[in-house]
Amino acid sequence: MQRVRVSSHQAPVHKLGDTQMTLSPKFRVATKQSALLDPSLDNELCLRGESLIPGLPDDVALHCLLRVPVDNHKACRAVCKRWHSLFGSKERFFTCRNELGFSDPWLFVFAFHKCTGKIQWQVLDLTHFAWHTIPTMPCKDKVCPHGFRCVSIPWKGVLFVCGGVVSDVDCPLNLVLKYEVRKNRWTVMKKMITARSFFASGVIDGMIYVAGGNSADLFELNSAEVLDPIQGSWRPVASMGTNMASYDTAVLNGKLLVTEGWFWPFYVVPRGQVYDPDTDHWENMAIGLREGWTGSSVVIDGHLFVVSEHERTKLKVYDTKSDSWEFVEGPALPEQICKPFSVNCCDSRIFIVGRDLHVAVGFIFRKYTGNTSAEKNYSFSVRWKVVEAPQHLTDLTPSSAQILFA
Repeated sequence: MQRVRVSSHQAPVHKLGDTQMTLSPKFRVATKQSALLDPSLDNELCLRGESLIPGLPDDVALHCLLRVPVDNHKACRAVCKRWHSLFGSKERFFTCRNELGFSDPWLFVFAFHKCTGKIQWQVLDLTHFAWHTIPTMPCKDKVCPHGFRCVSIPWKGVLFVCGGVVSDVDCPLNLVLKYEVRKNRWTVMKKMITARSFFASGVIDGMIYVAGGNSADLFELNSAEVLDPIQGSWRPVASMGTNMASYDTAVLNGKLLVTEGWFWPFYVVPRGQVYDPDTDHWENMAIGLREGWTGSSVVIDGHLFVVSEHERTKLKVYDTKSDSWEFVEGPALPEQICKPFSVNCCDSRIFIVGRDLHVAVGFIFRKYTGNTSAEKNYSFSVRWKVVEAPQHLTDLTPSSAQILFA
């Protein structure tokens, strides 16, 4: 028997982009660009002996300038013609960073304004802890931000936004949008085979998998499909075997874990499914895993962590061998981080974005007991640091958080 999700009519109406699902003019290459952005001009100035930074060789100066935070680029463009050429084009700036091997993590936050409903992407430079924006995402009007699913391929500096739902008619979308850090622009990709919202998504070996979610008639789906980002084509994979929408998803040990999560009132135990791309097969999630999955997850060093929404907002970790959860030593989530929140991770750090876009950085430590004869001779602890958002961001609520390297 299929179970129906709550209608997205209860979600606020949000507007963004144009209604024809095409790139707006701001994303197209301008027919006439400033002569100061012509790369040949920079070469000419270099040949004339005009250095990037007086007294420094250009290669050393370039390594310095490529570390300048994005929010300072506007001021830097006014220094001289060569700086204008470097900082005036984000594509050139990030191409230079890529060629010279720069690779710093940035936190991309998909958020909406709680009063106006305007949807936007805000980006936190995790090296300088400075915020900046990216171009507006092209999309239909009146969409529910939580209906989208966002995934990223961090080391390639690429993120994808899939699906979604038109709020006023509960109509799911099959759009796919790609953002590339190096080009600083959005591209409309080939649509998904099935329109869906509130579904599972994850990246395994560079392939993007989506499964389940809500269909056009508000019933839940069991279909699944995969995108090859290089070929730009979707193909179906094995169906889930049960119709369900996704509350949270994780990729652990090369498998896609999908849970519908606990919903108040807690009348029905949540379902969970696990997909193995090697065998193209779904199986039921272990009982302890699905029943203890009570929040938003990240995977660090092969371990599944959940920021619990029901147990005093504590962090807990899953033990595969015992099919059980245990709390991570350390304090609960800082009080500044209010629900709803979005999570992601990088190396041994968890990033939790709360309402008003305040960010908690959780440093995960592994503690060894010294008892090598025991099956498990370690435990985890966490230490929190809060990065408060500037005043102009404090009316925003996060819907997704993605890590990209730039």
